[in-house]
Amino acid sequence: MRVCRALLVALLLSLAVQAIAGRAQEVPLDAARRAYERTDYAEAIAILDAAAAKEPNNGEIQLLLTKAHIGVEQFNAAEKSGERAVAIDPKNSEYHNWLGQAYGGKADHSSMFTAYTLARKTRREFEIAVQLDERNFDAAQHLVEYDCTAPPFVGGGEEKAQPQIQKLLRLDASQGHYAAGNCRRLKKDFAAADAEFLKALESHPKSLENIEEIAGYFANRGLAERVLAAADAAEAAAPADPRGRFFRAMGWILQGEKLPDAEKILLNYIHAVPRHPSYPGPWAAHYWLGQLYEKQKNLAAARAEYGAALKLNAKYKRAQDALKQLGKS
Repeated sequence: MRVCRALLVALLLSLAVQAIAGRAQEVPLDAARRAYERTDYAEAIAILDAAAAKEPNNGEIQLLLTKAHIGVEQFNAAEKSGERAVAIDPKNSEYHNWLGQAYGGKADHSSMFTAYTLARKTRREFEIAVQLDERNFDAAQHLVEYDCTAPPFVGGGEEKAQPQIQKLLRLDASQGHYAAGNCRRLKKDFAAADAEFLKALESHPKSLENIEEIAGYFANRGLAERVLAAADAAEAAAPADPRGRFFRAMGWILQGEKLPDAEKILLNYIHAVPRHPSYPGPWAAHYWLGQLYEKQKNLAAARAEYGAALKLNAKYKRAQDALKQLGKS
């Protein structure tokens, strides 16, 4: 009896040690994910570099390294991490998707000759990602966007995009209409883009990223009611997500209505909403506060908000343009 008890105690101790060891192994990747999700990309990279040295064949570490390097526009490093991830698991759709994004980012910052080579590699990775998983909608949208923008000599062409759009329509109507609208937007056929984006919003979208793009598109067009339709769709898809309220504030500002409510939403967004790679940056909230104050004829406050936006993101063109416009007034 005592022997059985001793064996049981030993077994429980062994299981406890294994559980603790398992948690210890998870800690670096979990810590890196938390850093990445609060957009502390430098910390995420530092954690992941150390973890990768210990686990060189861990594809998830390489995937997150790819994402973090893209977050700070370190595209050479992102390319290397993405290629390592794909080498570790060539059948992983998401690894190919993010390697394609790394190649695309590097192409945008390369000489023309290098960009041509990278462009073809970009498309190939998105294509493989979709072949491996037809429901990898992010990769599918990247592939459609590439084909609707890139010329034939680097593998693009709108005729290539159409079968993928039709496939998306069968798999998920909202994704299909978004892809069709995005293609028309890129071709500057704005009437057709408007119609497709509205259909996307009416098709019960689940992707907050797609809804965000649609809200931004309609905001650029000055179509307040349609921005508010995007807010409705976002809040229906994810009631707790702060982006729906953000889009609602945008729509009210464009309308020039409920400005105190819009101001509260944006101030709360700046001060209380944690940063996340998928969320609009706080500089965008400062920009919209600037637009709000312009509606109220408070140009000094508007100028201060545009300045605050540029302190957070010196390359933020909307704030740059708004400041220039104020200088002319």
